Amino acid sequence: MTGQPVQKRSVMIAGHASSITLEDAFWDELKRIATERGQSVNQLVTEIDSGRFGPQVPGSLSSSIRVFVLAWVKAGGPPQP
Repeated sequence: MTGQPVQKRSVMIAGHASSITLEDAFWDELKRIATERGQSVNQLVTEIDSGRFGPQVPGSLSSSIRVFVLAWVKAGGPPQP
């Protein structure tokens, strides 16, 4: 994953425009997970955003998305609480 481009991407979170900065590999996995769950990327990002204000959750939305994707991939599906 060395040298992978990091790109800003536009998303809608609960009807509000926002941007996230992710590497292509994380973006591709995020899209795959959303499809697997029957959601749009915007719906999944909104869900991740709504759960990111806890003691064990990274502060930025981009970091929260990376942690979510990593947990999903490691678990082979939805992360277990």
